[in-house]
Amino acid sequence: MSIGVFDSGVGGLTVHHRLVDRFPKADFVYLADQANAPYGGRSGEEIVELTKAGCVRLFDEGCDVVVLACNTAASVALRRLQQTWLPGYRREVGRSLNVLGIVVPTIEAATGLPWEHEAERRGDKVEKLDILGVFSTPATAKSRVYEIEIDKRRQDVAVFSEPCPELARMIEQNAPRAEIATVIQGHVKALATRIGRHPDRAILGCTHYEIVADLFQAALPPGTPLIRQPDATADALERYLARHPEFDPGTGGGRRFLTTGEPGAQNSLVETFWGGPLNFEPA
Repeated sequence: MSIGVFDSGVGGLTVHHRLVDRFPKADFVYLADQANAPYGGRSGEEIVELTKAGCVRLFDEGCDVVVLACNTAASVALRRLQQTWLPGYRREVGRSLNVLGIVVPTIEAATGLPWEHEAERRGDKVEKLDILGVFSTPATAKSRVYEIEIDKRRQDVAVFSEPCPELARMIEQNAPRAEIATVIQGHVKALATRIGRHPDRAILGCTHYEIVADLFQAALPPGTPLIRQPDATADALERYLARHPEFDPGTGGGRRFLTTGEPGAQNSLVETFWGGPLNFEPA
């Protein structure tokens, strides 16, 4: 068996890279839905159907666990797929299967609390707020998943999201770094203007953004901590597999890369991030 990693494009490779480092003997299949990327501007129904199709493709490839390495898919589609589709699909194929996301591990990392924890509501005034900025796609920002779920757990953290409509597409299409840097600077400034100051910490709420994390770091005040989704996801998957020995990640160290888009070599920005050339097979 193997572990599937799904994203609308190449951004999920940031998570995949960390998972490969954490589980070097496991077998992985990565699927990029580049024919339909980016997801951030699509309707909720479209995102659900595209995510479901990606999961089915990875299950067909022998994956038992699929990690949605896409904030938009995880924010908009994951809960619905887990509750209304996956139970019936498991019975249909007669296998133990699951779909996990990257939003829950990110919220756990941001709050320092397990997902199951919910804060006791008290009337005490919070003396000092921790301001957390989230840079994301419009669909993730619209879902308000970070605001809602963090508020359930920490009353001393205020979350402000900044939608970045074109950024994932620019990264996917290998736009010049100088152009990407200018767009990031504009979003950092817009968020700071809305809050009244810069955030104390920031979440890069789209896995594409991790590829240019250094540009976010440069645009934010020096020393602003970034919550890194790849690290949080690898930690969470390690805990999950320890609790669920029925899911076998494989032992052959296999690596396959599939795309619904143009097969072959990926762009130079991705190669630089990955540390070498990547060739995708047609999905």
